[in-house]
Amino acid sequence: MQITSMIRRAAQINPNGIATIFQDRQQSWSQMLERVARLAGALQKLGMQPGDRVALLSLNSDRFIEYYFAVVWGGGAMMPMNTRWSAAECAYALNDAGAEILLCDEAFKGLATDIKPQVAGLNTLIYCGDAATPEGMLSYEDLVAASDPVPDAGRSGDDLAGVFYTGGTTGFPKGVMLSHTNFYVGGVSNAHDLNMQDSTVYLHAAPMFHIADLIWFSALTFMAGTHVVIPALTPDGALEAIEKHRPQQVLLVPVMLQMVLQSEKLAQTDISSLQQIIYGASPITEAVLKDAFEKFPNVSFVQAFGQTELSPVATILPAQYHVFSGPKAGKLRSAGRATRVCEIRIVDAQHRDVAQGEVGQIAVKGPITMLGYWNKPDVTSETIVDGWVMTGDAGYMDPEGFVFLMDRVKDMVVSGGENVYSAEVENALGQHPGVATSAVIGIPSAQWGESVHAIVILHPGASVTTEELQAHCHKLIAGYKCPRSIEYRTDAFPLSGANKVLKTELRKPYWKDKDRQIS
Repeated sequence: MQITSMIRRAAQINPNGIATIFQDRQQSWSQMLERVARLAGALQKLGMQPGDRVALLSLNSDRFIEYYFAVVWGGGAMMPMNTRWSAAECAYALNDAGAEILLCDEAFKGLATDIKPQVAGLNTLIYCGDAATPEGMLSYEDLVAASDPVPDAGRSGDDLAGVFYTGGTTGFPKGVMLSHTNFYVGGVSNAHDLNMQDSTVYLHAAPMFHIADLIWFSALTFMAGTHVVIPALTPDGALEAIEKHRPQQVLLVPVMLQMVLQSEKLAQTDISSLQQIIYGASPITEAVLKDAFEKFPNVSFVQAFGQTELSPVATILPAQYHVFSGPKAGKLRSAGRATRVCEIRIVDAQHRDVAQGEVGQIAVKGPITMLGYWNKPDVTSETIVDGWVMTGDAGYMDPEGFVFLMDRVKDMVVSGGENVYSAEVENALGQHPGVATSAVIGIPSAQWGESVHAIVILHPGASVTTEELQAHCHKLIAGYKCPRSIEYRTDAFPLSGANKVLKTELRKPYWKDKDRQIS
């Protein structure tokens, strides 16, 4: 199974069909295949060897999709980077992965220049924006124009296709290793589950570095459809693209959907082409869904649940269960059922199946499960047990196989669709001289699903303001990881018999009236 076979097939069955539309540029599948093979050749000339990590720090664009296919065509491994990360987080991931080539666009050329001296081995910066190429960088378009197309390197199956950094339980990001098989199977599965057709036009509004949108590169390319790309989500920008380019499908995490629903432009926009909205990364409230059903009356909704380690979709809640009445009602609170390419179990702490309806950890197995974590064999062995990925999410399964999320085994907050590991925030807070210790939890948020809340104990005599602590954190970690609220205590945190902070006790006051302990 090869990622590259998808673009070859698309160029074969739909050579003149439109592959990508971005701003004033568009290209056919045959043109895109040519550019991918040329960019792959350029990367090889720059020293890319089989399995080498090639990083990208960029807003959404057509070149992002070309990068995706060209890196693996040339034998390398993708490494798209979170555009919301701090410089310290970017430098850590690049050093950890041993990346020697980094592509950046206009929005991140300054950040790329700043972090280059901090990354041992980062030899080459490629500018993939549309302005003049900065000094010290190579031009993306010049490289494509000057390189001859090269044959596909032929990597496939369990060969490394990419390293995708997520939050870390120890305070540092960890790299999820995904294979060609992961992307191929995930792409084909999603194309089927999302009812993509040969004529599907899909709008990339979610950030492309996110694995959920990345897997759509494979799915839509497999169907030889059309990728419509906007640089980043703004409600008005998304609505303008829908009216102009007539896509049938779009992926929106719940907070993005809320932004679109609240836009005054929605009522004046022709959204008649839109047939399906896919949401995921965090469950959606019934209030938001009711509003969406009313404002998008001819659109079906599909929920996808998973994580980067699962390439990324493990369950699908299809459109027919997005109802409030009738025989299929009652499933809206679920995350859906296992896709056609994985199995799901609910297990206890000893990895034994629990009784139906009993809460345990969700475990997933299939050709979508990751190869492991980059340079972290111990964490890999804790996460993959007998071929099953322990997701860190707690839930139960009903008699029809629907999975209901209840809590989070991992010490993690999901805010606006982004994973935030508490240890990362606590590590940042702990670097402030006034902080003795802290505990970070997720609390309910109408806008973000969950928001990051810090409970802080200061050193005796220390005086620190909330604004000061928040500004301190912003220097070390991405903005979305920084505490949105902080409370201060003088008494010790509740501890378990193993002297671990009982965050379940800290969370209780905030979640006591909720049906489940996560959003």
